[in-house]
Amino acid sequence: MSNEPQRRTLQPTDEDRILRLLNCGTISEEHGMLRWSSNYTFLVSIDDGDATSMAVYKPQRGERPLWDFPDGTLCFREVGAYIVSSALGWNIVPPTVLRDGSRGIGSMQAFIQNNPEINYFLLDESYAEPLMRMAAFDYLINNADRKGGHVLLADDGHLWGIDHGIAFHSAPKLRTVIWDYAGKAIPEGLLRDIERLYSEVEDVHCGTRLDLDKLLADAEVNALMARMRRILGSRVFPRPGPGPNYPWPPV
Repeated sequence: MSNEPQRRTLQPTDEDRILRLLNCGTISEEHGMLRWSSNYTFLVSIDDGDATSMAVYKPQRGERPLWDFPDGTLCFREVGAYIVSSALGWNIVPPTVLRDGSRGIGSMQAFIQNNPEINYFLLDESYAEPLMRMAAFDYLINNADRKGGHVLLADDGHLWGIDHGIAFHSAPKLRTVIWDYAGKAIPEGLLRDIERLYSEVEDVHCGTRLDLDKLLADAEVNALMARMRRILGSRVFPRPGPGPNYPWPPV
């Protein structure tokens, strides 16, 4: 029998603890690349001697160049999406940090244990509340790639959103499969959360704003604030606009 101490396996809902692990833990094992990823994405184990977790590591050097996003910025946008999700209190994006790994700097995100056979297109009306949050969130961060497979149903029943590297562009880029609520009134509780976020981002000394300033260009932060003003003014979920509104492939 091994004399090694038993390490506690953390869940994404242990937010503060898992953030410490993601930031300071040792990448103890690399399990290989995740299939179907357009950029280099690795599943790893991360350990700090007391606790352990699986994590998704996306190194900056493995990012595929895009014509409309600056090179080497997708990992920063992944972390920016987590910061917005956390500040809203919506728990959409799993805990995500920016750190060095075996292939250099990149995003490190808590891995979600889920049934890979279930995606957005198989969810019923019982998930309307978290999907409304996700629809509003995608507009706020200007998510250009909300595929059905980017909505994960965790083993504990929580809905998470992943893959937010193509977001926060200063020009309108919203492409999503979640248009069910287009034109409908946004619940008051969500609007209050957005109002609070707006106050935090408007305050250049607030921690949320300082964190976003490290990750995004000034024009992108200003565009985020403009989208918040628009949605608070309209108080309805966005409708599809001109141009491509659905990601491809949809799953």
